[in-house]
Amino acid sequence: MRFASSILGRLVEPIDRRRFQRIVDEHDGDAYDKRFRSWDHLMALIYAQFSGAGSLRGVEAGWNASSQHHYHLGSGPLSRSTLSDANRRRPVAVFAETFAWLAGQLDRQTRRDGTAMLRLIDSTPIPLGRLCGWARSNGRIRGMKLHVVYDPDSDCPRVLAITDANVNDAWIGRTVRIESGATYVFDKGYCHYGWWAAIAAAQAVFVTRPKSNMALKVLCVRHLTSRRGDGFTVLDDAEVSLASKGDSSLPMPLRRITVKRQEGDTITLVTNDLERPAVGIAALYKGRWQIELLFRWIKQHLRIRKFLGNTDNAIRLQLFAAMIAYALLRIAANANRIAMPILRFTDLVAQCLFERRHIAAIERPPPVNPSHRRPRCSPNQMAFHYA
Repeated sequence: MRFASSILGRLVEPIDRRRFQRIVDEHDGDAYDKRFRSWDHLMALIYAQFSGAGSLRGVEAGWNASSQHHYHLGSGPLSRSTLSDANRRRPVAVFAETFAWLAGQLDRQTRRDGTAMLRLIDSTPIPLGRLCGWARSNGRIRGMKLHVVYDPDSDCPRVLAITDANVNDAWIGRTVRIESGATYVFDKGYCHYGWWAAIAAAQAVFVTRPKSNMALKVLCVRHLTSRRGDGFTVLDDAEVSLASKGDSSLPMPLRRITVKRQEGDTITLVTNDLERPAVGIAALYKGRWQIELLFRWIKQHLRIRKFLGNTDNAIRLQLFAAMIAYALLRIAANANRIAMPILRFTDLVAQCLFERRHIAAIERPPPVNPSHRRPRCSPNQMAFHYA
């Protein structure tokens, strides 16, 4: 009988086992857990994400109940004590590089087309509360931060870092690898003049909001060819420079755009883009809410509210495993041309995780007894009738 892989087996197919092992060897990921390899660990945490298991006992029971699928996944039975030890000791870099590699696969089409690249940068808090006494507080929450660069065109998130909650966003922003020709959109939390200058020097542009204490001097007023956009109106467009009396300066010209939203509030934008119309720049900043929707989706549908360990290393591993699961879902949806909403696709994956069917047919019921077809009698066949 022809072998058919399970839904989980098809989802993890983009992870090349040889390349993954090279990452493991580079970081010595199997140094302390030789019987429970990094691949076994990755399969267990991906299963926990897709199945919704919220405890070590739940992961152990659900995984071991489907032992007939372990061989084709390249894994074996699981013990919760072994998983707990691996969560505490395995290097986070193994999962971090695996996610970066998968994100590159998801973003490959956009990079090949050479179209204008849009990058949204933001962070979201991961509250831990009293679960972890070692967690830092930023005055509002005690926990960690997930920093992401997001490509809305390919729906591809890129994790930059997982830090303590009190780490400044601007410090993380300076570690971003700047791509020439890209447009970076971020909020006022990433205000750092040196980083802005580096973006301009790399022939990229940024769109952001200035802080309230940022003094600007108007050099000239630009003519507005269009004022109205989708849900907003542009009030003013001017070329400006920093009016600080200190040493703060920027080597490139800036534009200040004043926008009135449909709700009634007015915001100010700053950019080094001198080519786009003011309405287009305001629309770019309005699209920054797509990364907020990404954060909401991740927190609602991935398992990052209940953790399988209370150490710093265990929480980081689970966060990267959640992002790996997200990337695998997106790659499978694109490769199999899944037309349904990603939320429904995620729910179906959770229900059919160990069923042997093709991902493209995940919403259709399997055929009834496909290997036991009844033979059809020929009309010319001789028959015997007994009274």
